[in-house]
Amino acid sequence: MGQLDKKSMLCPGCRRLISSDEPSCPFCGLVNPGSPIRQGLARLSLRDSDSIIQFIIYANAAIFILALVLNPSEMGMSLNPFTLLSPSSTSLLLLGATGTIPIDRFHSWWTILTASWLHGGILHIAFNMMALHQLGPFVAREYGTARFLVIYLVSGIAGFVLSYFVGIPFTLGASAAVCGLIGAILYYGKSRGGYFGMAIYRQAMGWIVGLILFGLMLPGINNWAHGGGIAAGIAAGFALGYGERRGETLPHRVTAAALSLATAGALLFTIVRAVLLRFS
Repeated sequence: MGQLDKKSMLCPGCRRLISSDEPSCPFCGLVNPGSPIRQGLARLSLRDSDSIIQFIIYANAAIFILALVLNPSEMGMSLNPFTLLSPSSTSLLLLGATGTIPIDRFHSWWTILTASWLHGGILHIAFNMMALHQLGPFVAREYGTARFLVIYLVSGIAGFVLSYFVGIPFTLGASAAVCGLIGAILYYGKSRGGYFGMAIYRQAMGWIVGLILFGLMLPGINNWAHGGGIAAGIAAGFALGYGERRGETLPHRVTAAALSLATAGALLFTIVRAVLLRFS
């Protein structure tokens, strides 16, 4: 009866059913699998993906509204849909836009984390968030929530790092991170193969061709960030693997948590600083 009274749990490492008081997992060897820290990381599972994607969308919307409120007198109010409700450059600089100007002139290197959460107009944020809403659930389902977060955050960083090194002076937006999701989908389809995989691959290639044409036709598009995001998404998909080939592991969850905390810290710092500078 003593064995039946033990509290059961899923191992955070291999997701096999074990007793919570095991000193190590008998299947994968993970030490102290019942610790609160390991259990907290384990909660980054597929069932959380929809709420995490919604949180990212809401956070982008909240920061966009804050950017408008910080300097309403310079808000774009023309009838041009590309400049309608566009925050001022000052607001965007204060809130963490990146590029050679913020990094070289103001030494704001952390803006490679924050720029993905800023947008230059109502159409800009609408397009990016609609794309995230459509692509995010597929990546989270096939890769898992933790790997989705790693792909999304790393791709945004990679896109802006590349933008910096090629000399883009001022840039922002979630499109590099969204392009990373496209890159991960492209890798998934090509790697999986078969009728379904190749259909996914062709669809992703169609999106990439559309992005290239869109970037060539419209001024002000940061094609370097798009390309860096796609390349990072492909590389992350290859390095992390997807669910059909390999389950999520504790290192995946630790990496996702570390990137999320670093991004949240950078955003909190820039928001508090922007509000203090603007209203003090």
